[in-house]
Amino acid sequence: MSPQTPESGISTVPKGVRDASEWAARLLVIGLGIYVFGRVLGHMSEIVIPVIVAMLLAALLEPACRRLDRHLPRAAAAGVTVVGTLAVIAGLMTFVGTRFSSQFNDIVDQTLEGVDQIRNWIRTTFHVTDTQFAEYFQKLRDAVSGSGNLGETAAAAGLTVTHVVAGFFIAMFTLFFFLFEGKAIWAWIVRLFPAPAREKVTASGALAWSQLQAFCRATTIVAATDATGIGLGAFILGVPFASGIGLLVFLGAFVPVVGALVSGIVAVLLALVAKGPITALIMLGVVIAVQQIEAHVLQPFLLGRAVRVHPLAVILAIAAGVVLWGIVGALIAVPVAAVSNAVGNHLLADSEPAPDDTDDLLTPDERAQAAADIAKGRAAEAID
Repeated sequence: MSPQTPESGISTVPKGVRDASEWAARLLVIGLGIYVFGRVLGHMSEIVIPVIVAMLLAALLEPACRRLDRHLPRAAAAGVTVVGTLAVIAGLMTFVGTRFSSQFNDIVDQTLEGVDQIRNWIRTTFHVTDTQFAEYFQKLRDAVSGSGNLGETAAAAGLTVTHVVAGFFIAMFTLFFFLFEGKAIWAWIVRLFPAPAREKVTASGALAWSQLQAFCRATTIVAATDATGIGLGAFILGVPFASGIGLLVFLGAFVPVVGALVSGIVAVLLALVAKGPITALIMLGVVIAVQQIEAHVLQPFLLGRAVRVHPLAVILAIAAGVVLWGIVGALIAVPVAAVSNAVGNHLLADSEPAPDDTDDLLTPDERAQAAADIAKGRAAEAID
């Protein structure tokens, strides 16, 4: 049998190769689109990051705003929720700052004493002389001072502070409108899609929002439990600035895996330099015990139900978030992965029922308009 030729009208390329090339071309186009989209977001990070933070806060605070909405106008309920959140944050910062200022002298004295103990232990164990200590310290000092121009560093720090302040006000302003007119904003976004796709987009949005709310509630409970356990352990052991340790643990718990590890290390190091190695070992035991309770009790019952993402995917998502956006990227990596996983499964499984609260995202007029647009699109497809 002679091989097929192009002149015969039949392609000589095997079907598997054609399918692979078509998939490769499509994946390249999709990857290029994602890359361009990511670059655009990177250039607009001063706006994108505050909006994402506002969305996470809105998911956490929306139930409280809904309760206030029963007794106040919607705008007043949203304003009270935002102002109340700011008051709570300011109160926590004030309390921690007051405690730190009142304990500052004791912290300095205990830290110097602890450093001397560690230095004596290193000197007797590794036979390091005071002259060698001085040489190592001078090398470290020269490396830090020679790492960059001081004026450029100060300018960069000032620019960063400016971005943080601007981002804070953008986030609070966006949070207010997410709480006040979140449903109307989402309805406007839905209307940007073609009429036949709006029903599935609405259902996907409801699923993503419920997933995000579940994640925020579960993470807050886990963070509060970690902060209470480790902060109380530090207070009992007499570790200075125990309230600050608790607040650091609470904030760090919002970054799964990495945040708990870093905040635990800080607590142990502070115990080491302030109280010595024995207290540091006890503090390490407290941190491990609290994190084991979190991993084997709280995580399965709370986060396990809210975020159905494999642990490997969590680690890779956090790593990608750190590479792209640093600390903020690590903060939003897991909710983004959870929402993407839930919405992707919903879109790929045609038989999966839509969430029960889909209609709650739209007003009756908006639902009627969406239904009319979908019917009109289906009628046009039938005529074609």
